[in-house]
Amino acid sequence: MAASDPTTILLTHDRWATRQILDACGKLTEEQFHRRFEMGPGSLHNTTTHILGAMRAWTQILLGQQPGVRLEAGGQRSVSELLALLEQCADEFAAEVRRLPLDQTVTRVRDGMTYTFTRGAVLTQVATHGMHHRAQCLNMLRQLGVSPLPVSSVVEWTWLGETAAG
Repeated sequence: MAASDPTTILLTHDRWATRQILDACGKLTEEQFHRRFEMGPGSLHNTTTHILGAMRAWTQILLGQQPGVRLEAGGQRSVSELLALLEQCADEFAAEVRRLPLDQTVTRVRDGMTYTFTRGAVLTQVATHGMHHRAQCLNMLRQLGVSPLPVSSVVEWTWLGETAAG
């Protein structure tokens, strides 16, 4: 049966779509995976690492912690290491999103300023942030000559059957 709960859709689709990008990256050479582009964080490696780093940071915020050292500071990782991190980060984020009501608030201190967000806004931020950077990844993959490009939209996820695609 098709998912209708927005929380489930956002969490499940975000993980699946990021996995689609990483699976496509697994077919690239090391040089292609690290090739610099004039967009986003600059390479497929850096962009996918950034997606996961943001998810981990927002999970810490949902836990009432200030984000620690970002994943991006941890050096280079292989596609298989990033896939394992995706599963870990997505599991932790989903569990934390579901732990408390989405209308409760959390705070984040950044650059000396304190910001307050609902938990629902954090969920939406992570999902839309991921989509923004996956679009950059699709453009990088296109420039590398990958064809067909991986599917990644909510509609494609639904067409493929959420259970099979998730």
